[in-house]
Amino acid sequence: MRSVAILALGAAMTTTALAHHSDSGMDVDTVLTIDGTIGEFSWRNPHIYFTVESQDENGQSVEWTVQMAGIRSISRMGWSAEILQPGDQVSIDLHPARDGRPYGLFDAGLKEGSPLPTSYDSETGELRFAAPTASGSAPTLEGRWMADGQQTTSYVDGYAGYTQTHLQLTDKAAAEQAAYNMFSDENPEAACLGRPTPAIIFYSDLFPIEIEFKDEQQIIEIRGQFFDEVRTVYMDGRDHPPAATRFHLGHSIGRWEGDTLVVETRNFTDNRSPYQNGIPSGGQKQVVERYTRANDGTRITVEFTLADPEHIAVPWTDSRELLYRPDADMTPFNCDSESTRRFLPQ
Repeated sequence: MRSVAILALGAAMTTTALAHHSDSGMDVDTVLTIDGTIGEFSWRNPHIYFTVESQDENGQSVEWTVQMAGIRSISRMGWSAEILQPGDQVSIDLHPARDGRPYGLFDAGLKEGSPLPTSYDSETGELRFAAPTASGSAPTLEGRWMADGQQTTSYVDGYAGYTQTHLQLTDKAAAEQAAYNMFSDENPEAACLGRPTPAIIFYSDLFPIEIEFKDEQQIIEIRGQFFDEVRTVYMDGRDHPPAATRFHLGHSIGRWEGDTLVVETRNFTDNRSPYQNGIPSGGQKQVVERYTRANDGTRITVEFTLADPEHIAVPWTDSRELLYRPDADMTPFNCDSESTRRFLPQ
């Protein structure tokens, strides 16, 4: 095993494609090169893992576990379930875990001397994850939508970095974040729990959103492929339930303001890390989303305002443009209960 210089490009490309339960436990400023043999290759969501049987500087055998993103993201990089096989000789660059165990986040690598696909083109330096252009137009908000990859900004550490950049924390939230241990059962992902809104909007650059009107039931369903999220928006004029009645994805009620769908979500359960970085949320959290059809139905604009006075000092408003993508793949995410706990120390 040998240390190599920091790969600035690789660190800069640690976006949503690679960061799902946050890279805060990884030393993203360091890259180690691990030479060895593939022992296992696990093709599951929410993370693909493989092991490398190597030797340390004393000649002792070490098995490294290497974490990647999920199947959809890695497939878009050019990986498949057959790309690595037990016995393959590899040289893997990874960001090691800060706690010192033989665990790390994939950055780049070679198999039998040939480069493995990464999240960026090594010749052009361009990301492989920009969403394609719109494919048609929708007469309403119904349909499948993905973020315009040309209009979004990538953040080191993905959603964790995005929210860390924008949220102004209360003293309580800052203290709780400082005490957070992502490599523990505190991490919601250990229980296959996805991230409540507004995460669905952020992740739409990789995972499509589907909106369906169910007029007879007076509801609208908003579904996200990431962690198979299904939200019911009640359009029958009801109010939210009492504050003691709470849900992981919150309780959503909607109304029309002209052609804009306004969705108000409250009654969230307490969540130790809904933003992927140890910033908590609680019962005071509320999110207002505004969905507006644009550009003759080739796009929609989604604006949201997030408030949580207990943890966020100032409400935060942001927006994204989504492209109409009726051909987008909405196959189930199928979070695997064994894979999702694999990042925990044994």
